[in-house]
Amino acid sequence: MKRTLFRDFDVVATMDAAEREIVGGFVLIEGNRIIDVGEDASRIQADDVVDGRGKLLLPGFVNTHHHLYQSLFRNVPGASDAKLFDWLVFLYEKWKGIDEHAMRVASTIACSELLLSGATTSTDHCYLYPKNGGNILEADIEGAQRAGIRFHPTRGSMSLSKKDGGLPPDSVVQTEAEILADCRVMIERYHNPEPLAMVRIALAPCSPFSVTHDLMRESVKMADEYQVLLHTHLAETHDEEAFCLSQFGFRPVDLMEELGWLREDVWFAHLVVLSDDDIAKLSSAKVGMAHCPSSNMTLGSGIARVTEMKETEIRIGLAVDGSASNDTSNMIREVRNAMLLQRVHYGADAITAREALQMATIGGARVLGRDAEVGSLEVGKAADLIAFDLNDIAFAGAHADPVAAVVHCAGDRVDFAMVNGEWRVRGGRLVDESIYTLIPEHNRISKRLTGAV
Repeated sequence: MKRTLFRDFDVVATMDAAEREIVGGFVLIEGNRIIDVGEDASRIQADDVVDGRGKLLLPGFVNTHHHLYQSLFRNVPGASDAKLFDWLVFLYEKWKGIDEHAMRVASTIACSELLLSGATTSTDHCYLYPKNGGNILEADIEGAQRAGIRFHPTRGSMSLSKKDGGLPPDSVVQTEAEILADCRVMIERYHNPEPLAMVRIALAPCSPFSVTHDLMRESVKMADEYQVLLHTHLAETHDEEAFCLSQFGFRPVDLMEELGWLREDVWFAHLVVLSDDDIAKLSSAKVGMAHCPSSNMTLGSGIARVTEMKETEIRIGLAVDGSASNDTSNMIREVRNAMLLQRVHYGADAITAREALQMATIGGARVLGRDAEVGSLEVGKAADLIAFDLNDIAFAGAHADPVAAVVHCAGDRVDFAMVNGEWRVRGGRLVDESIYTLIPEHNRISKRLTGAV
């Protein structure tokens, strides 16, 4: 089995439990696993040797929430300055034109952008299934596989259209029978529970205001049957809180408790509008959180109480969210924004660069239940590694602390990325150059769907 030695890195930031940062360190991989991590590589033999002088080595980032199809809808007039509910109502009318081809292209491009910015594992909250659009989730998976990212998508769902009191048009919702039948099919076809699996499936009703309570409960039953994770949006805005109170008589977290969703195998996106009691309940249940700072800023949703929540049992990961509410799929920028946004509210000592990096690595791995496989550089874990070139102009003058530099100094692209022992980015470019040829097609589809000239 092929052995690759990564040696002589300025720093190997392992993100392990001991928070080891090894100056001049090495990582040895064999096949798709890490088999050694340490300081002195002088006696190690390997088939390939990667010189790490002038570079920082890290475990690949884990992106815990996305809507990959939205890479086709960045910077859309009429949406880019709207609050969440207005934003959704406006964009649903454009999203209803998505089909398999559009999804496949969008997934490939968005996953490639994630790889270039350091994410080697990503989920996708794939909840949009337009009528006559084909098998959207299958196309989503195919796009991610072409890009080469480790993928943990969700079979999302919407069952309440405008006529039922929801927000989306009839053309993008499905019946509960259709949803549950396809959830079963996609789990049985694609979910791989084996260690280091490249594809796993989770179940993810879109939100408390886009599906029925019956579907939320049935999703829990199916998750138990197949031992898969559960995911949904929650407590993103004050409008959502008001809606849940008026329609159901519960605030969002209390509603999730009523529906049996406060469980350790659940992770929620956003969790911005929370009371002290909400945080206590979420902590007691040890739920996961996908913190989406850029999206929360773009939509004016607010500042999640991450500085307080990181002291609880809530498992916190970071996420870029959909590109229509972020306008990028750049993971290292998300790490920086997570740090800065907390400091705006809580002060300069609220969260350190290293804490933000931990949320993006081992934190995200814990959210997806994969911390035994990814998220740190440790023996037995997947060969998912990224490096930043510290000689880049962005880091000039910042070498007193190379680890913090990649957060504080706004690096936006990795020098290389390896996923499952396979090179995906080298020299700051995708190894599969053919993916760049998809950009004109991506733009053509985007213009058609958005009505751009």
